[in-house]
Amino acid sequence: MSSDGAGPGGPASGGGLLAPVWAGTRAEAVTADAAWLRAMLEAEAALARAQARLGLIPSEAAAAIDRAAATLVIDPAGLAKRARQSANPVVPLVSDLRQAVPGAAAFVHRGATSQDILDSAAMLVATRAVRGIVSDLSGIMRDLGTLAERHRDTVMAARTLGQQAVPTTFGLKAAGWLAGLMHARVRLRELRLPAQLGGAAGTLAAFTELAASHASGGQALALDLVELFAEEIGLAAPPAPWHAERSPVTELGAALVGTARALGKPAVDIILMAQTEVGEVAESSSGGSSAMPQKRNPALSVLVRSASFQVPAYAQVLGQVGEHERAAGAWQAEWLPLREALRLTGGAAETAAELVAGLRVFPERMRANAELTGGRLVAERLSAHLGPDELKRILAAEGPPQVAAELLDPGAYLGAAPDLVDRILATYREQP
Repeated sequence: MSSDGAGPGGPASGGGLLAPVWAGTRAEAVTADAAWLRAMLEAEAALARAQARLGLIPSEAAAAIDRAAATLVIDPAGLAKRARQSANPVVPLVSDLRQAVPGAAAFVHRGATSQDILDSAAMLVATRAVRGIVSDLSGIMRDLGTLAERHRDTVMAARTLGQQAVPTTFGLKAAGWLAGLMHARVRLRELRLPAQLGGAAGTLAAFTELAASHASGGQALALDLVELFAEEIGLAAPPAPWHAERSPVTELGAALVGTARALGKPAVDIILMAQTEVGEVAESSSGGSSAMPQKRNPALSVLVRSASFQVPAYAQVLGQVGEHERAAGAWQAEWLPLREALRLTGGAAETAAELVAGLRVFPERMRANAELTGGRLVAERLSAHLGPDELKRILAAEGPPQVAAELLDPGAYLGAAPDLVDRILATYREQP
């Protein structure tokens, strides 16, 4: 669980020293050890409030637990060390919370299991991180929409396998970036991260027993409790406990992977377009080098691209198949990768927002590069006007192809590129 302070995942690693893409970002703050600890305490308080609403525990006890959970100060590093004896931090956390409410200790964590609290906390942390990511994506998309519209007809060379291919426009390239982010934002918005409440083995048996004397019956009340707990903590109500059915985690991981990849696409394109020999765009970052003072590295793009490589690797660990009703190791293995995937994606989104907002575009250089091969960029067009033998002969000769000058204008061979920009922008404007 920890990489910025000693926790179940291991000793402190110095915060974002080796992860500057998320250092100092909103994503770091909402996924820090303190944030996870606070989310677990929020889950305990939400459970007490929900039980009190159903008459399962005294309202005074719930109020005491709620107050203590809101004010309790626990050292995350110390909690992590104590967690080694139980393989999860909820056990020592519950002990601390019970000590803080001696008159209501019997009602703390009543009927729940550690996984209920930690899974619910994880979904709460993820919800807050995803909310920030979606906000940053919206800002990036707005700026990309502006770039696409402004450069709808700005001619540049499209490149396939690293080589100039046919003419396109920078507007279509920016619109393509926008299309990828639109899809990613939809996936994130469609996530319905659920609370977790199942008791020892996902049967709700303890809650059913506690409610057995209630007029509506123990089973019905236990199911009602799940709904109320989800409402109190602000998460979706699951149809059933998902201790051993990890679809919520894998779906979250997949959405984060898709987002990181969508952010990585403009980053890698900008890295290539900003090369000294190409010079079609430039970042706003200083991009300093420790050894070469003349360099202006595309630092922001590098950070975003690095995150796009890492998030899929972390997501591979999420939702691994576990044994029976509670995984021995697979569940515990999720905590750190989930946190890192959230941090990296959130950091990449915040960094990409800065990158796109400050991007400098050089249309003259784009046009010059498109004309670099003396008209060969439109060889595909020439093939429609010349026979294969004649085209081969012309392209084999030195210098520009000896054909009508109007056939060599890259701006006259854009296909439907400007119209495609319009279509993507129209789709973007229709999104809520």
